[in-house]
Amino acid sequence: MKIKVISRSEEDETRQSTSELRKLHRNLDPNLHPLERPREYVRALNTTKLDRVFAKPFVGSLSGHTDGIFSLTRHTSQLNCVASGSCDGVIKIWNLSEMNERSTIQAHDGFVRGLVFANYSSTYSPTEDGNLLISCGEDKTIKFWKLQTPEYTHDSDALPVQIYNGKNAFTSIDHQRNSGIFATSSSQYVEIWNQSRSTPLQTLSWGYGSVSKIKFNPIEINLLASCTSDRAVIFYDIRENSPSQKLTTLMRSNSIAWNPMESYTLALANEDENLYQYDIRNLSKAYSVHRDHVGAILDVDYSPTGKDMVTGSYDKTIRIFPTSERYNSREVYHTNRMQRIFTVMFTADSRFILSGSDDMNIRLWKSNASEKLGIQSHRQKEKTNYQEKLKEKFKEIPEIKTITNHRRVSKDIYKKRFIKNEMFKAKNRKINNVAKNTGKVPKTPNSLSSHTVVVDK
Repeated sequence: MKIKVISRSEEDETRQSTSELRKLHRNLDPNLHPLERPREYVRALNTTKLDRVFAKPFVGSLSGHTDGIFSLTRHTSQLNCVASGSCDGVIKIWNLSEMNERSTIQAHDGFVRGLVFANYSSTYSPTEDGNLLISCGEDKTIKFWKLQTPEYTHDSDALPVQIYNGKNAFTSIDHQRNSGIFATSSSQYVEIWNQSRSTPLQTLSWGYGSVSKIKFNPIEINLLASCTSDRAVIFYDIRENSPSQKLTTLMRSNSIAWNPMESYTLALANEDENLYQYDIRNLSKAYSVHRDHVGAILDVDYSPTGKDMVTGSYDKTIRIFPTSERYNSREVYHTNRMQRIFTVMFTADSRFILSGSDDMNIRLWKSNASEKLGIQSHRQKEKTNYQEKLKEKFKEIPEIKTITNHRRVSKDIYKKRFIKNEMFKAKNRKINNVAKNTGKVPKTPNSLSSHTVVVDK
């Protein structure tokens, strides 16, 4: 008689210490586990429920400003260093690790319209990355502030190292990557500057609208986009010394952002309560539209991974949208005291979001509401990854989908969303009734293409 015995090495099975886990042997043959799928479904359902239970996105508030926050910028190399500018001309530099204020600068008379850390400074300190902060304001000045390393602080009574004067009030500023070139916007003009020259290298314009926002492409660094008050989005190539193409939309765009992982993808925060993504290779229509807000979107920013977008709106909410084709937001953040949100920004590690609002506070949020902060062990990370895979596997199951998508919002926003959805349903119902009673199928406008009015080159 032949008998098969289990033979194992005692050395392999013995634990080296009491904290080490015992080795478990599993047979992964699916025929031996007929209830595998129901068991995974229950785990996915429990994980989804616990995610909503432990969803506490608010981390903390940075207070100290005495007026609404209008601009935010992050340091080019330091994760915990950000700067903010308010409507009373004050710039504050913050330490996110300790949630406190590093420095306060009385920079401008009036609004601080733009802030940017320069990741290249050939004039002041070519070896130190990000120790130069550039600001622009309504007082028609551009000011350079040299920060003291390694804490990146600035004396409150110290003067700017350089001041450039413009002809008009500035509305926005952005710096070219790994270069001494930066750009500013004002009424009707986009000006290209060099840190070593006090006059603009180039003055670019197209049309008569006031330019409200400019952004350099982080990959194609010579490509610049701007949005204007006459509903136009204008693209410039600074090597050509002239605008390259112009996109005109149905309503005005308040802010723009480039995808840091795709040089051809651009997001527009629009006045019609929608967020649009465009491919600059084909501007005839937007390739995705995101429709969850019930107020004008005032600012937008991509995560450094390029997978998410965050928006701040006039309806006092922050929403996080995936960059995929999904039109609705995956998260909505709001508080009772938070007012109109002028500026939003991801941190450099994509884990947190900063928002500046009219109530004089900067708020720090988690980009993943239920994410556990702090150091995690290897087993905890493996468990989290396993749970995420289960949620992805069963995400279309109605019960799990309902729990995942459910969010509580204020009564005012809920009513506006309800009215907006009813109007959308009524429009579709009218189209169906016309087709049913006339025998002709009417041409339905595509929301992706109807937003674009004309593209000029």
